[in-house]
Amino acid sequence: MKLLLIEDDAQTAEYVRRGLVELGHASDHAATGIDGLTAAIVGKYDAIILDRNLPGLDGLSVLKSLRAKGDQTPVLLLSALGQVDDRIAGLKAGSDDYLAKPFSFGELVARLEAIVRRRSDTHATQGTRQTGSLTLDLLGRTAMRNGRRIELLNKEYQLLDYLTRHAGQVVTRTMLIEAIWDYNFDPGTNVVDVHVSRLRAKIDGPEDVPMIRTVRGSGYRLDAV
Repeated sequence: MKLLLIEDDAQTAEYVRRGLVELGHASDHAATGIDGLTAAIVGKYDAIILDRNLPGLDGLSVLKSLRAKGDQTPVLLLSALGQVDDRIAGLKAGSDDYLAKPFSFGELVARLEAIVRRRSDTHATQGTRQTGSLTLDLLGRTAMRNGRRIELLNKEYQLLDYLTRHAGQVVTRTMLIEAIWDYNFDPGTNVVDVHVSRLRAKIDGPEDVPMIRTVRGSGYRLDAV
């Protein structure tokens, strides 16, 4: 996952970020409410870990501002205030879960995974997955971008489904070969590059910002634009 940690306590921030990196998660950090809000608006994250007591702009204000802008990124609110009324206030402000300090890192990760999974399940139940200007129809196996309907062949749909589920993350050619073509080895062909090229031609209209980026030496990344 790609995560944003908004936490002013340097020791807590380092503890959490180190643990997330060890688990293979990308993690950005902001130490103030203003910097955190800016990062959340500009960036694309799977979830946000948000401290309630922040300098300048407090955590609840950051959260309310994000929700007012229509940003539905899952948010786990952290706070030393653990009374029932405090948790209720956090949930009413728009948080997906509330974790009182001090906390165990294992519980934090479990709660993060749960709120991301709930949000993903909600979108799947509705039959669509939204990634920036692109909407993937999970039932009709088609896509829509900026009002334009996109018909997809089977492998193109599988490729786009995989990329949207890992939006903002670099996926390697090996990962795509294993997930879509079910090979446990690189067959030595350019099958992935050919299909990515065809998919790009379909989802990127003349006026659209390209969504699928080539990451030199690594693979591809689908950006929510």
